[in-house]
Amino acid sequence: MTRAVLSLGGNLGDRAGTLRAALVALKEHGLVARSMLYETPPWGPVEQPPFLNAIAVVRGDRDAAGWLALAHELEEAAGRTREVRWGARTLDVDVVTVTADDGTPVTSEDPGLTLPHPRAHERAFVLVPWLALDPTATLPGHGRIADLVAALPAEDVAGVVRWEQLA
Repeated sequence: MTRAVLSLGGNLGDRAGTLRAALVALKEHGLVARSMLYETPPWGPVEQPPFLNAIAVVRGDRDAAGWLALAHELEEAAGRTREVRWGARTLDVDVVTVTADDGTPVTSEDPGLTLPHPRAHERAFVLVPWLALDPTATLPGHGRIADLVAALPAEDVAGVVRWEQLA
């Protein structure tokens, strides 16, 4: 058994509907907790509409590669295409962390799945919803989520706005 933190986001089509559908699908795969939806500015060099983002915590009989495979299945079900790096998308699901049952963080240097996620510690759209969901959470190798959020530029944190409560 492992526990994974997943970051979900999308900025095309029915953003909220897509995220809700992915979160409902995660119930079949060990969803433990989920954040509210947050609207965030796009990240990266491509002009595009704002994102809706959420964090999900899942637990199940998967290894890190299994969580990544599930992430790709969710993206495919949402019609995700990969034409432009950091471009607009219906759904993006990133595996942020994976932890073994004994609390040991799973680490990976594999370019296909680096764990913990190599840029999670600098992304307000990951950290702010995660902090709201679990104020005691830590990002392996980087420390407490609360401290990471406090270290981010204030404008990045202010740009992550709670959008609505999930039904």
